[in-house]
Amino acid sequence: MLKRALIPMAVSLALTACAVGPDYSRPKLDLPQQAASPAAVQQDWWKQFDDATLNSLIDEAVQHNKDLAQAQAQVEEAAALAGIARAQLLPSINANAGYQRGRSSVETTTPSTPLVADVRSANLTASWELDLWGKLRRSSEAARATLAASRYTQDAVRLSISAQVAQTYFQLRALDAQLDIAKRTLKSREESLSLRQKRFNGGMTSELDLRQAEAEAASARATVPQLAKSVDQTESALGILLGRSPRDLIDGTVSRGKAIEQLRTPPAIPAGLSSSLLERRPDLAAAEAQLIAANARIGVAKAAYFPTISLTGALGSQSTSLDSLFTSPTRTWSFVGNLAAPVFNFGQTGMNVDAANARQKQALAQYEKSVETAFKEARDALSANSTARQVQEAQITQLTALNKALHLATLRYDNGYSSYLDVLDAERNAFQAELNLVNAQLDRLNASVSLYKALGGGWEGPHAD
Repeated sequence: MLKRALIPMAVSLALTACAVGPDYSRPKLDLPQQAASPAAVQQDWWKQFDDATLNSLIDEAVQHNKDLAQAQAQVEEAAALAGIARAQLLPSINANAGYQRGRSSVETTTPSTPLVADVRSANLTASWELDLWGKLRRSSEAARATLAASRYTQDAVRLSISAQVAQTYFQLRALDAQLDIAKRTLKSREESLSLRQKRFNGGMTSELDLRQAEAEAASARATVPQLAKSVDQTESALGILLGRSPRDLIDGTVSRGKAIEQLRTPPAIPAGLSSSLLERRPDLAAAEAQLIAANARIGVAKAAYFPTISLTGALGSQSTSLDSLFTSPTRTWSFVGNLAAPVFNFGQTGMNVDAANARQKQALAQYEKSVETAFKEARDALSANSTARQVQEAQITQLTALNKALHLATLRYDNGYSSYLDVLDAERNAFQAELNLVNAQLDRLNASVSLYKALGGGWEGPHAD
């Protein structure tokens, strides 16, 4: 009767007991409260650049990138550990069967007892640790938070990889454009050198003009292989991001889509940062989940101050004959309640609690730093996006002016009004301005990607436990 009364009481205590340790609440942070806040970034933000090749490259990276594969495996590990922690809240049931054959001593047996006997047994054993102080519940809470953190981290890695693929692809298209500019410039300067050579041979120009034209052609000739090397290196970097095999890295090629000047620049995002940024970035959600886990582990450590109560029950059968193993006379059962209480361990429990509190402080500091970094990145990205647009517009104006200046300098030289040095200066300036314009176009595209990333990049939102 006592056993039957104890079991419901134990269950009731286990379900109603409070968990020791602090309950989590989000830290109060000094955040901006601007009314103008950017609209949520769409999930597939890269499609706004209107390049089908870029879309396919990002899809390939999401499928095959090794960092993402590692992050996925970490999610699977955390899910398994969360399942283990959840299962520890419930009773465990084990089955066992045994066979024993042995000989007894003649001195200790009666004449009616066989010296050699067989014993067969079959048992079901149930055991359950009563979670009166919430140790197991806090452990499960920490495991669930760790699982959430791993999922948020996977989202952050996916966002980072997508942004890196986009920016590396833009870098590749910029280098392609600059390589084309360098090749056109080289061809133009070699034609100019050939003309200077003919005019020098005919006594119509000085050797100074010839040598200057020769030097400019050589300069353009040196630029072409340098840019070609950068193109190859950027292709390799993009191949790594795409998760391609070593064979594909060596023998394969990276597809090209639109030229860099044809890529559509996404519409401007209005400036303004509010506390909603906390809900948009997966890295911040991951940092907060780690803080929740560290907070819960304080309760796990504090529960060690209190006794551990476990119940074990067994039901089975034991017989010397297999035929009678499951008959009523061979039935066995047992019920055991165990209480283990800490007495003295030289302060280990207290030091474990201190360590858990210290880890929670570390997680809090990391979360606060992550928030500060996130707002800095978003602010910088907004500023860079605006600046890049202004720089590109100025570069377009400069290139237009320098091309006109080159045309005028050539006319003046051909008509004998200026030296060839004026033409060379105009050519150098126009060449450099053309390269600078490509860099400005690249900076503007990269600034858009950085802004999307800083604002959370279309992250889907919190994961369910």
